[in-house]
Amino acid sequence: MQLQTNLKHLITADDHKKFIEENENVMVCCGRMGPMCIPVYEAMEELEDDYKHIKFADMAFDSPDAHVIRNAPECKGFMGLPFVMYYKNGKVAHASSSILTPQQIKAVLDSKLTK
Repeated sequence: MQLQTNLKHLITADDHKKFIEENENVMVCCGRMGPMCIPVYEAMEELEDDYKHIKFADMAFDSPDAHVIRNAPECKGFMGLPFVMYYKNGKVAHASSSILTPQQIKAVLDSKLTK
């Protein structure tokens, strides 16, 4: 299952694990091609050029392997899609849910995933 974005697609739990282990700063948006998620994917695609030190990826929420995000302790209680996870040195630095503006994303990137 693959989302229709220009982001790197994380398909399996192993893809997810390897991606966050191999990159110091990572943002993963776990969602669907719906009205709450698409603006977040678009913002991520736009921010990729300005944040070269951060790797951006998506993961399909309905994929069985997305349990690595859906069931993460940081996502407990989240109600709205997408689930967005930010990782620093392989560890969760921040998590959020529901629609995010580019400004909200930038604020997290600037505070949690510094160079």
